[in-house]
Amino acid sequence: MSIKRRYRLRRPQDFARLRAEGQVTRHAMMILSVAPNPLTHNRYGIITAKRLGNAVKRNRARRQVSHALRALHPALPAGFDVVCIVRGAAIGAEQSAIMAALRQTLRRADLLSEDEL
Repeated sequence: MSIKRRYRLRRPQDFARLRAEGQVTRHAMMILSVAPNPLTHNRYGIITAKRLGNAVKRNRARRQVSHALRALHPALPAGFDVVCIVRGAAIGAEQSAIMAALRQTLRRADLLSEDEL
């Protein structure tokens, strides 16, 4: 099950805005870019570059990050656009490691507090 359409970033302009204006937080497994949006809900985008491997590896990493975002979505404050750029360390990683990495980067970006999840 993927992220619902309403919560997805789809337009290239949105991704470009986040790359240019977003607050960037780095981790070995991912780079997170966060910027406020005028909506009452969050929107998420996941980028997996071709240099990470074949389509099977990239799509698996994308599904794992998507699963982690869905699990953490209720704990996040509303009104943000979040782009997750998957890095090489996430390819072949366990789901629990990706979840921990996403939690850590969201905490560093001040979107998730220590007591949440």
